[in-house]
Amino acid sequence: MKKAYASVSGSAISGGTASGNGIEQTTNIDPLWEATVSDFPRSLIEFQQRFSDEGACAKYLFAARWPQGFVCPGCSASKAWELQTKPWTWECAACGRQTSVTAGTIMHHSKLPLTTWFWAAYLMATHSNGISALQLQRQLGLGSYRSAWLLCAKLRHSMVASGRTALAGLVEVDETEIPCRSKNDPVTGGGGRSHQGKMLIVGAVEVQDGGAGPGRIRLNKVSDYSADSLHPFIAGNLAPGATAKTDGWSAYPGAPSVKHDPHVVGQMAAHIVLPWVHRIFSNLKVWALGVYHGLRRKHLQSYLDEFVFRFNRRRTRHAAFRSLLGIAASHPALSYNMLISPEGKS
Repeated sequence: MKKAYASVSGSAISGGTASGNGIEQTTNIDPLWEATVSDFPRSLIEFQQRFSDEGACAKYLFAARWPQGFVCPGCSASKAWELQTKPWTWECAACGRQTSVTAGTIMHHSKLPLTTWFWAAYLMATHSNGISALQLQRQLGLGSYRSAWLLCAKLRHSMVASGRTALAGLVEVDETEIPCRSKNDPVTGGGGRSHQGKMLIVGAVEVQDGGAGPGRIRLNKVSDYSADSLHPFIAGNLAPGATAKTDGWSAYPGAPSVKHDPHVVGQMAAHIVLPWVHRIFSNLKVWALGVYHGLRRKHLQSYLDEFVFRFNRRRTRHAAFRSLLGIAASHPALSYNMLISPEGKS
């Protein structure tokens, strides 16, 4: 049995034109659709009231994924019927393709209820220090640590929005390392810029209000500190015309489309010359040790992305939930093998 596709409020979308058993959609959007995504809960009580069942979660996902109404991922047609026999699934009137609200998203083929996904996203996005998989398993009553870890891993992969705005203005750029000794590394890692027993990271921080505080940040793992590693990071994360303030390391000059402002450290402490990027590095290391008891090479970039996501939304914790669900709704599905593979090989 099929029924005509309806809006969040249960009525036809504003501006729609009846055609057969479906609704021909137009670009006119009912304000109720916009409110579904833009109005986000600001407390646990509000969250529990707002997303108390599967239906409320499905409506939110629908509005996040198709803000202007259903669009078939197969043929891009806009007329469809909601199926009564399959929950939260629509059948395209043009090509007959059936699409659920989670199909093709990070939640694709998941056996977990949508309410569990929403609770996990809310906890990961709003906790100031994040939440480990073990904590999440206990909080949500999940049956296994593996389920909790996969849930966290999928959400962590949804923390980087495609097309995000590059850092602009004055940007501090520097490198750091996190100790990580493997069985092949010597007990005592090499000093200075040696790579033995270390995970190498490059970071960038927007400097706001003439140095009064940090803005947005970026963090990336690198294989070394050469120009071949640092220049792509600068090109991919700094806007053209930005000024890269560095410690004068020889690999930075020549980075494309940015101005280079070297400040040779010499005998001076590096945090005096580049205070904000070094504060970020310090916070990163404390966070990694306190929440996850250290990081590992295999999934380092995902954890760096989580730290960046949380820091860049530190003043809008509850809006971060909306951002995370919005990205997750547009993120392609990830298989178990992709998640457990070393990053860069998946």
